[in-house]
Amino acid sequence: MPDERAIQAISRIERALARIEAEASRPAPLSANDDELHQLRQRHNALRDRVQGAVSQIDQLLAGRGEE
Repeated sequence: MPDERAIQAISRIERALARIEAEASRPAPLSANDDELHQLRQRHNALRDRVQGAVSQIDQLLAGRGEE
């Protein structure tokens, strides 16, 4: 039985370590001091949306040329 208790203890330690590792790998939440990062992300998202729109228009133009 002592081996069973040791195995259970090791299992609990491994699960705790996995939780610690998962928490440590999460990015830190934004704070009020991260306003510049927040603005940069907003600009990135706006630019990404514009590029997606432009690519969609190009796809539509190319699709129209293929039908001729």
